[in-house]
Amino acid sequence: MSFNIGENVGPYRVIEQLGQGGMATVYKAYHASLDRYVALKVLHPAFHQDQTFITRFQREARVIARLEHPHIVPIYDYSEHESRPFLVMKYIEGDTLKARLNQGPLTSKEIEHVVNSVGSALAYAHKQGILHRDIKPSNVMIAKDGAIYLADFGLARIAEAGESTISSDSIMGTPQYISPEQAMGKKDLDAGTDIYSFGVMLYEMVVGQVPFNADTPFSIIHDHIYTPLPLPNRVNPKVPESVQRVLLKALAKDRLDRYTSTEELMTAFKEAWTEAGVPMQGTVIIMSPTISKDKTGSIKPSATSNDKTAAAKIPVKKVSPWLWISMAVIILLCLTILGLAIRSRLMIPTPSPSAATQMPPVSPVPPPEKSEPVETPPLPEIKIAQELAVKNPNDPDAHLTLSLALWDSKEVRPAMEQLLKAFNLAGPDNKDFLFRAAEKFVQREAWIPAASIYLRLTLLHKQEMPKELTNNFHEAVYKSAEQKDAPLFISFDRIENIDPPLGYIARARHALGQGNIEEAKMQAEAAEKIKPGMYEALMLKAEIAIKTKNQEDAKKIMLSLTSDPEVPEWLRIMAENNLKTIQ
Repeated sequence: MSFNIGENVGPYRVIEQLGQGGMATVYKAYHASLDRYVALKVLHPAFHQDQTFITRFQREARVIARLEHPHIVPIYDYSEHESRPFLVMKYIEGDTLKARLNQGPLTSKEIEHVVNSVGSALAYAHKQGILHRDIKPSNVMIAKDGAIYLADFGLARIAEAGESTISSDSIMGTPQYISPEQAMGKKDLDAGTDIYSFGVMLYEMVVGQVPFNADTPFSIIHDHIYTPLPLPNRVNPKVPESVQRVLLKALAKDRLDRYTSTEELMTAFKEAWTEAGVPMQGTVIIMSPTISKDKTGSIKPSATSNDKTAAAKIPVKKVSPWLWISMAVIILLCLTILGLAIRSRLMIPTPSPSAATQMPPVSPVPPPEKSEPVETPPLPEIKIAQELAVKNPNDPDAHLTLSLALWDSKEVRPAMEQLLKAFNLAGPDNKDFLFRAAEKFVQREAWIPAASIYLRLTLLHKQEMPKELTNNFHEAVYKSAEQKDAPLFISFDRIENIDPPLGYIARARHALGQGNIEEAKMQAEAAEKIKPGMYEALMLKAEIAIKTKNQEDAKKIMLSLTSDPEVPEWLRIMAENNLKTIQ
């Protein structure tokens, strides 16, 4: 439950909602006794039931509140209202750096201001032993007077205590800005992870786009770990060579190869800028529009955000083939160890379409650095598929076969790795391959990879989509969305761009699967406003009614779905199975 507009929360009167993220919702409130506006950040309901998390949240809030820096949003207080924990922070009237970037390229003076403000804030925090872990433009506030503030300091660290109750994509950091070591789930993070994320921001401001963007968070995370950085002056020829060298060092895959401190990065960046003859004033570098290519090869605008969380929101040079062979062997070994290290594995859904197919959280786990190699041999099916992929490294079907074998053995993340490789080898326009791959995963009721494939297929149909494809797309999205890790592999934003009501349905069913009934209701209602009488929205209403013990309402909706000849067969079967459970 969130705060209501007009509600009194202790001494604060809630004025309006400013923004909402995966962890919390931010409100503008008025503090009468001090005659000032503040920002209240109330935690997501999923955290309320975890007392361990609440205790850690209180402890970390005290640590972060001690940060006193002119470019860090200060925390005034921590409290609870009707068992709802919240932070009280300075209210900053203005907008985010993300919103400013969406308006067009920054001037040299603006870039200098961001570098100095954010850099000094990070340097100060690092000296206090505090990491940010979620540096991104939507966490940089630009006040109306031009002052720049870094928001949400340390909240990504706090969120780690809630791993059991919130989806993994909300706690890992933002995929476009995440460091390789953070993406791999390493716990011994240091200042290098913030330096990398800050480097991504610098890359975006100078080059005109983030270095890695794709159709799913998983694909972006994969690129941060494995894909060479797109050379800045190949993406934007206006980038000076000296500035490019700074970005390459800041974004090194190995943190030991990066700058040792934020101050060192700031100094190197400004010296490179000056060396290139680009004064820190006026607009000199003409940046390209913020665009990126997804894995299908289609060009798309970078995700926009009007995140007003006022206090929070190459080409590659040719190398020796032996190097690629070595890398392939190393990656294969890492993936094998990775699969064995995953503690919670995805269970293949039962034949009942109504059965809950909850995916346990699967955090990226790096291979052990100083441990003996795991001797457990792969299952025969996986071994055969691995040998096939090694013999046919450029055959997408060989990697698809390996992906399927891994999936059958519940090795979720390695399976998706191989599927991604198969996509890339097949090419962006290979519809036949995509249809075959989708069919194989549907046969296994593996809805997450199926939805990922159908999403790619819909992007290839620029005109009207075939009815069968639409139906399959809807089924896979609906059945996969309830799983906890679904947002990591399927982009709800892309679904919404293609089919807005279905995007709301995906968000609703995911919320319902995580126990957030109010959010599910709100998203389902949004879908119905766009498309009244939408069958998936009706099914959601019935499932919500079952969750809230309103069996009669659920029964009425299910009966209407089973008796309507226009209802897709998969939905009718779901309704019939659900009826059996409530009769």
